[in-house]
Amino acid sequence: MIGRLRGTLAEKRPPYLMIEIQGVGYDLEASLSTFASLPELGVEVTLYTHLAVREDAHTLYGFASLAERSLFRNLIRISGVGAKLALLILSGMNVEAFANYVREGNAAALTRLPGVGKKTAERLIIEMRDRIAEIDLINPAITCTSEKSTIPLAASPIDDAVSALAALGYKPNDALQMVKALDTKDLSSEEIIRRALQMSVRR
Repeated sequence: MIGRLRGTLAEKRPPYLMIEIQGVGYDLEASLSTFASLPELGVEVTLYTHLAVREDAHTLYGFASLAERSLFRNLIRISGVGAKLALLILSGMNVEAFANYVREGNAAALTRLPGVGKKTAERLIIEMRDRIAEIDLINPAITCTSEKSTIPLAASPIDDAVSALAALGYKPNDALQMVKALDTKDLSSEEIIRRALQMSVRR
């Protein structure tokens, strides 16, 4: 099983990224929390990983910290919570915030996360309450070097943001409206997505 990857960050278009290791490119999916910690393209990076094996696909997920990976693994063990919803949860709030809501039994806060209804929120609280103590909340920083990027950045952060939100499970038109509601001037695609999700959670 692949538990960690260290290599050059070759592509990043939320929720997808690629790490190149000795000429081989590894495709990964990641939350926006992890994307916010990533360096520029062309820089060496280390990510913890989880490999999901299904009959129709092998999907590799990347995480900036062991705590985030541990929470992801616990979330996907819950009935009705797949990998896509787990990434949405991790994109909408950090590990510490999620742990606090679970401890407090704050279902209302969890239902503000995209894709989480009342029943799912209650199930999360019940099933995660005992497990949350096992998750190490210390978040080690991603290891990266200071090499300059040699790969061009994406041309359109807005298009990337809309595509990423759609990949996370939003309807394309809803994703477009979320982005249009923001002042996106001079923002990266990662920041646009983060603000769109934050706005969705606050509603």
